[in-house]
Amino acid sequence: MKRKMIQIDEKKCNGCGDCVPNCPEGTLQIIDGKARLVSDLFCDGLGACIGHCPQGAIAITEREAEPYDERKVMQNIIAAGPNTIRAHLQHLEEHGEDQFHNQAIEILHAEGIEIPLSETPANPCQGGQCPGSATQSFPHSGSSHPAPPVSQQNSQLSQWPVQLKLLNPSASYFDKADLLICADCVPFAYANFHERFVKGRIVITFCPKLDQTIEQYIRKLASIVEIHEINSITIVRMELPCCGGIEIIVQRALELAGKSKMVKVSIISIQGEIL
Repeated sequence: MKRKMIQIDEKKCNGCGDCVPNCPEGTLQIIDGKARLVSDLFCDGLGACIGHCPQGAIAITEREAEPYDERKVMQNIIAAGPNTIRAHLQHLEEHGEDQFHNQAIEILHAEGIEIPLSETPANPCQGGQCPGSATQSFPHSGSSHPAPPVSQQNSQLSQWPVQLKLLNPSASYFDKADLLICADCVPFAYANFHERFVKGRIVITFCPKLDQTIEQYIRKLASIVEIHEINSITIVRMELPCCGGIEIIVQRALELAGKSKMVKVSIISIQGEIL
């Protein structure tokens, strides 16, 4: 059957192994100094390992492969212990794989294994525990009096609209553009957003957690890079796990368009710092 799988570029891979612990299913191993996909049966094709490769050597591709087998995967997961079980369940829930998640729970029940939820919920967004929606406040140092007036900063925005859902892929401003693909929350968290990121770039913004048109977004981004010669792509996202979906969406769009582009990623903390 044809399905999505990870693909490793051996020329880029340096065997660092950063991807291995981020694949609880046990699909990846370092063999002969390179990351290898050891079994089609174990790869769910969701790409959790992609954001952990510093060389950009891992991508998602569609090819003939054996069907993913949750039961065989769970044999490895259970043997690895509670932390790996927890990571696997969380991984499935974050990607909306309810069928595989329910199957994993059934297997754990059948084996008489307690579901390890005491440290971290299987889904970090259950019960108000989602890092992206947890209530927090940030005290600022200094006087409570209003700050003295400063010279007004000018907007660096050079096009409209900016929301991906509203953008026209054929717009001429995409020709030879430097793209800024940004999570919706970033401009609120990072104070110097315009000067540091917007200046000189064409802005595309969306939310990988709340927006319901992800497949359309992938096709639209693919159209943009297919139709136009793009100089560079910069992703700016929040540190939260759900925001990592932006990287996967961009990667899949590039694959769909048959394009290879170096993508620079900046991650912003909720306190407004570049990590």
